[in-house]
Amino acid sequence: METKSYLPPSEITYTAIQTGIKKVGMKYSNQFILAILAGAFIAFAAEGSNMAAFNLFAKPETYGLGKVLAGAIFGTGLMMVVLAGGELFTGNTLILGGVLDGKVKFKDMLKNWFFVYCGNFIGAILLAYMMVHSGLYNSGANVLGGVTIKIASYKVGLPFMSAFYLGVMCNMLVCLAVWMAYGAKDMVGKILAIFFPIWLFITSGFEHSIANMYYIPAGILAKANPSWVTESHLGSQALENLNWGTFVINNLVPVTLGNIVGGSFFVAGVYWFVYIKNDVKAERALINQSRSNAAK
Repeated sequence: METKSYLPPSEITYTAIQTGIKKVGMKYSNQFILAILAGAFIAFAAEGSNMAAFNLFAKPETYGLGKVLAGAIFGTGLMMVVLAGGELFTGNTLILGGVLDGKVKFKDMLKNWFFVYCGNFIGAILLAYMMVHSGLYNSGANVLGGVTIKIASYKVGLPFMSAFYLGVMCNMLVCLAVWMAYGAKDMVGKILAIFFPIWLFITSGFEHSIANMYYIPAGILAKANPSWVTESHLGSQALENLNWGTFVINNLVPVTLGNIVGGSFFVAGVYWFVYIKNDVKAERALINQSRSNAAK
């Protein structure tokens, strides 16, 4: 009998719930360490995509092409998280499926989110610090440093609800990438499942809380270099508005809330309702039959 190289949506839902159970059952120290790695992986993706596209970002007529190029590179971060091993807050919003199914306690999900979120922050800001002090922001006659500051300024200048909605749409795509990766049975399939939704998310210009833990601190730290500030072409008011307070209040809070809604409710919640809550007996019978056939 021919075996499919992917799981149907009903089985992905079951797999996602089982994965969530394993995640919350992991030692807190391991959750935290793997979260630091994941934060660094996403930061690597962010700095790499900026390095590839900063000259395109610097010109309005090529800005869209820059987003396309950056998006083609950024997916590497999530690939490393899923395939090499890491705990990413945005992907872990899918744990809500296990909570809705009664397999995971709500408080355990929140604990996981807390440790992972904090670990992601440390990993991302560590990369931001090293990038600022590496000299790489001098690339392109300091234009990369200027673009880094400009990106950060844009992000802290978003209205609260704009940042929230951009966060919702972002994590719908990020969690769908993770979701489809759960459904792929080999590494090539998982890479392709991740690549296209992440490419779409970056090209669209949506907001990812963990990526912003690199983008905005990098811009704040880069402000200390006058050459990079000059290349940012920002006024004094915009530069003054780029600080740790606006990072948290204007961006991190609304984007994080949007990411939670996008991943928890529009992906985990919807699929749980359709494939488990709304049709428990039929779908679980189908899963058991599929597993039985596969074992033969």
